Amino acid sequence: MAKKRDYYEVLGIPKDAPADEIKRAYKKMAMKYHPDKNPGDKQAENQFKEAAEAYEILSDQQKRAQYDRFGHDAPGMQGGQGFSSFEDIFSHFGDIFGDFGFGGAGGGRGRAGSRGKQGPPRGNDLQVRLPLSLKEIAFGTTKKIKLKRFRHCEKCAGKGGTGVKTCGTCGGMGQVRHISQSLFGQMVNVSTCPDCAGSGESISNRCTHCTGEGRIRQEDTIEVKIPAGVSEGNYIKLRGEADLGQRGGAAGDLIVLIAEKKDEFFVRNGTDLDCSISVPVTKLVLGGSVRIPTLESEVQIKIAAFSQPGRKYRIKDQGIPELDGNRRGDLFVKIEALIPESLSSREKELYEELARIQSGTEAAREEGFLNKIKALFS
Repeated sequence: MAKKRDYYEVLGIPKDAPADEIKRAYKKMAMKYHPDKNPGDKQAENQFKEAAEAYEILSDQQKRAQYDRFGHDAPGMQGGQGFSSFEDIFSHFGDIFGDFGFGGAGGGRGRAGSRGKQGPPRGNDLQVRLPLSLKEIAFGTTKKIKLKRFRHCEKCAGKGGTGVKTCGTCGGMGQVRHISQSLFGQMVNVSTCPDCAGSGESISNRCTHCTGEGRIRQEDTIEVKIPAGVSEGNYIKLRGEADLGQRGGAAGDLIVLIAEKKDEFFVRNGTDLDCSISVPVTKLVLGGSVRIPTLESEVQIKIAAFSQPGRKYRIKDQGIPELDGNRRGDLFVKIEALIPESLSSREKELYEELARIQSGTEAAREEGFLNKIKALFS
């Protein structure tokens, strides 16, 4: 299987290109390799599909972020599968091809040609932000989301009213054409009919409940299953769970954007977790064991004698699992010295005795350190 080219390379744009530059680059390539301009040219056909695939990813903010991070291996990358046919491409980007005017006033491959009646418009996509705790991220969870969205009007069964007839403005096509002349010749601009909103039908008696739209806004609760190992910026697409289109139009998609809540103890580093724990000075010197909380419960680790503050201990398989993988990260525990804020009289006596015992050793160590510094500057 041939290796996919970088999408930015396909469109000939830099990685920081803004949205309008991406669209212009795609239009330029689509016009150059359009099938109506290159009949029977297999190479042009492949380049046309390649450009459409690149545009599908880079024109979508979430998909582009995923691609920039993971490349063609990005999880859930729909565009990576490519397009099966020209009709598939036109169904995604017909609004762009309509501006080209290929096929003349009576035909072509775009929305205004052989596809016929457009039908009711599709509903809007919606996006919600879903904050998750580290524990929910580590083990997966099912969350309930409340959102307001357009759904069928029950009073008119989604039809918008009674007295339905063919729209006189678009002749039932759901679209209107505007033909103009340009340097490239005759250009055809196709847009949704303003009178029937793309349904191809007009209504004499509009439903008073939905004012003829065939839909009403309501609050719903949706369950979302979150897999283990997701990260900030990942998203889950729930097809058909957003706004319903007018007069029976298809529903848009709900984009659930993952956000990570800040944890008071753990810091995430990819699939690994970092934390710090304070250990009494006596235990750092003499050694011992301490209990460490984990996302599941707690574990006990052994502190080696003469451990220095800043030392890290690794606890295997107590981090975050890989998304769609079998491996789980590790927990790294940084040891810090716990300095008492107050002492009992007995503790103070013992510390003072220890200070007297170590005074000679400390003085020699201090002298050696100063001599070493002086030597550097002599």
